[in-house]
Amino acid sequence: MDAPDAYKSSGIRALKTFARTLAAYKSGLLAWCDHPISTGPLEGTNTRIKTLRRQAYNLRHEEYFRLKILALHHSRIELAG
Repeated sequence: MDAPDAYKSSGIRALKTFARTLAAYKSGLLAWCDHPISTGPLEGTNTRIKTLRRQAYNLRHEEYFRLKILALHHSRIELAG
């Protein structure tokens, strides 16, 4: 019996579901192996901007808000270096 097809005759429904899920995401999983890029840092930046926007709810100057976002991003880069 071929290992990739062993799940078919196992009779285990959870194993069959897992194998179908892996097959559906196969291209993405293999792409991750070649290029391990994550959107995690981007999502973290978006969360910080949303928090800043909540804190600056009554801020009247849009340019000041823009500068605060740039300062947030700039300080993040300096801390990483």
